[in-house]
Amino acid sequence: MDAARRRGGFVVLGIALVVVILDRLTKVWAERALAVHPRDVLGGLLTLRLTTNSGGAFSMGDRAPLFFASAAIVVCVVIVVTAFRSRPAAHGVALGLILGGALGNLVDRVVRGPGLTGRVVDFIDPHVWPVFNVADASIVCGAILLAVVAFREGRAERAG
Repeated sequence: MDAARRRGGFVVLGIALVVVILDRLTKVWAERALAVHPRDVLGGLLTLRLTTNSGGAFSMGDRAPLFFASAAIVVCVVIVVTAFRSRPAAHGVALGLILGGALGNLVDRVVRGPGLTGRVVDFIDPHVWPVFNVADASIVCGAILLAVVAFREGRAERAG
């Protein structure tokens, strides 16, 4: 394996590891610090409030936790299997964010219920968006970054 592929794989896996650690630390903190009283921050624009979610994004599919766990496992496997392919750094960062977020929420499903049916801890409430967590934010940011990079590459190919 050449150095570029090895470096690309380490970017994907390194970013994912950072996301998983940050996600776990913030969820453990939220469970301890926010269990009784939510906290308003930024002058009340944002509330840190403990809640859980058995479904997917925006609490959709709360009766199908195994579907979301299975989808997350498939995404994780695909990203890990392809992690050491040659790609631009921005792709690696985006895939690392998605992998870390998916793993972070999978950890919740494993440790907070039987099998893969546990509830995911959410605690960031911006009042204009559903309550989310670091893993959710990482998945969304990774997907946006991946879309932006793909759009730019497509535009460059058409112009080139």
